[in-house]
Amino acid sequence: MGVVTTGGQAAGTNKRAALVPLRAERPKAAPCDPRMSDVDEWGRSERMRTIIRRLSTPVYRYWFRVEWEGLEKIPTTGGALLVANHAGAIPPDAPMIIHGIEEELARPVYGLADYFFKEIPVGGTLWARLGGVTAHPDNALRLLADEGQLVLVFPEGTKGPSKTYASRYRLRRFGRGGFVEIAMRAGVPIVPIAVVGAEEAMPILFRLPRVAKKIGLPYFPITVNHLMFGPIVGSALYFPAKFKMRVLDPINFDVAPGQERYSKSRVMDEAENVRTEIQEALFDMLRDRHSPWLG
Repeated sequence: MGVVTTGGQAAGTNKRAALVPLRAERPKAAPCDPRMSDVDEWGRSERMRTIIRRLSTPVYRYWFRVEWEGLEKIPTTGGALLVANHAGAIPPDAPMIIHGIEEELARPVYGLADYFFKEIPVGGTLWARLGGVTAHPDNALRLLADEGQLVLVFPEGTKGPSKTYASRYRLRRFGRGGFVEIAMRAGVPIVPIAVVGAEEAMPILFRLPRVAKKIGLPYFPITVNHLMFGPIVGSALYFPAKFKMRVLDPINFDVAPGQERYSKSRVMDEAENVRTEIQEALFDMLRDRHSPWLG
């Protein structure tokens, strides 16, 4: 009986055990993609760029009617520092250069600009989504040397777009040559671009430095557009100037990349050479131009 009883208990135990569901193993979580959107480490969004390209195409083709000369000189692979003149109270040259290169060469372009743009509420985020990057040597070096990107810079800084119409197409000093040193350190060429048309798109009659200082802007311009269309519309509506862009021969430097220091006199001389090449190209293009509106 004891054996039977024991056996019956064991049988009951086995039966109850068979009725208890086994705990299923928790499925392993799929690897999490750290990028929750198309925004890259610089804040650039290809989706946003695509939207802006669609919106910019009519302006590019039918308002400014942009023409390129020498576009094939811009490298299709590897890093390169694009250097151009800068003009217009609210400069239209940067978006037109970026749009043209991205449309024609299918390469993204990152634009270096003053930290001021990043601090603008909402506008700073939009600026980053469109490829704007704070102009700092470390940022430029990473983009050029580590990532092999095209980087656009305007060495005149705010001195270019803040000049009045009376001084149009006369280039200001190209800073202290920092852009040359960056290109040397990154081991990439400088590709100069001469732009005609931006000076007439939003010409400045005079500036109000006291107002600019009070509201924290680099300059406060009064333009022909403001006088004709009012302060709000005049700040957004450009005159339909004909844009022409000439890409000059890339400039390579016979120095070893990655050095901590480069000859300051050499850097300054090379910066002045770049400025001179763009200035001479501008004068040549202006001599051949029949009209600011028709080209």
